[in-house]
Amino acid sequence: MKIEVYSPTIRRKEMDAVLTAMVEDKIGPGGEAKLLIQTAKERIKFDYCLALRSPAIALHLALKSLDLKAGQGVVISALSPLYYTWVINDLGLSVIYCDVLPSSTCVGRETVEKAITSGPEPRCIIVHHTLGYVSDTEQIAELGLPIIEDCSQSYGTVMGYANDDDSSAAANAAAGGVNAENAVHGNVGMFTILGLEERDMLTSGGGALLYSASRRDGSMLRSLGDLPSEYGLPDMNAALAVVQFRESAKNISKRAEIARLYTQSVLRTRHRQLADNNLQYNNYAFSVILETGMKDARAYAKRKDIAVESAFENTPAGHAPEENGTDIPVKCPEAFSLSLRTLLFPIYPRLTMADAGKVSKLIQALP
Repeated sequence: MKIEVYSPTIRRKEMDAVLTAMVEDKIGPGGEAKLLIQTAKERIKFDYCLALRSPAIALHLALKSLDLKAGQGVVISALSPLYYTWVINDLGLSVIYCDVLPSSTCVGRETVEKAITSGPEPRCIIVHHTLGYVSDTEQIAELGLPIIEDCSQSYGTVMGYANDDDSSAAANAAAGGVNAENAVHGNVGMFTILGLEERDMLTSGGGALLYSASRRDGSMLRSLGDLPSEYGLPDMNAALAVVQFRESAKNISKRAEIARLYTQSVLRTRHRQLADNNLQYNNYAFSVILETGMKDARAYAKRKDIAVESAFENTPAGHAPEENGTDIPVKCPEAFSLSLRTLLFPIYPRLTMADAGKVSKLIQALP
């Protein structure tokens, strides 16, 4: 049987929670959504939160709350999700593409500064922690522009424990444990999006949390008033997400075990991995930057019945060759280069160690 790149980790606990919600008279936004917000708050420590049907709705509301004017610029990484551009354009705003740091998925203060020197007036920065790697948001905040953080892929990633002797605290934080103060859950931006889509670190089968850490910024979300129920996350999805939060420690631990095996294989090749930015990674994905093109590697993986895919296929950089008049290859050369050479390999908690061994052998034998 083919080993897929992604697989949502849905175990019996998640199934039972969803089935329980489905047999209730009301399966739309209700009690389970409130429980989800309470469960998330115990781990993330925000001031105010909305449970919404999609990350696109969350981004739309966050940008609307900033009261931006038509034509003003929103800075995003060229490796951000493609839906960002749809939401920004639909609001009449302008996209300003930003490059990433060398061999990294992260934007930096210097790359943001370069991006905002040309183009429309910049009024906001969206920092997407791509593939779970975390940008230095505090340095970017020094530029004085409002920040929206997207932690959809970085839940459980930890900063600041690289030289810390308290390994138990680091492990707890990496696992998304309660009071994990150094875990990156969006503590710098005015608003934070935690997507709950199928391929996000936690899933509800579709949805997102939009929250703010400070009372001042939380008041901006409260000012939205009572949103229509069509915007709210249904209880059956919320029930799934509650279990995902509670099982995150186990799932991140299994990802780390698989990643250690793969990393040893990469070290035996001429290929390399992304820069880790001095963090304890949540192993959202296992990516390899190829020294050769992706065509041969993908063909070889297909013969071994193992799925692999381009890491940045659904990003502005990944779509740049298809878009007439785009300047991403010129203005964002690092991001564009990564979009052509970075391959993702299967890593998820449901992957058996036998299958992980097959993937490890594939990595070691890459052309």
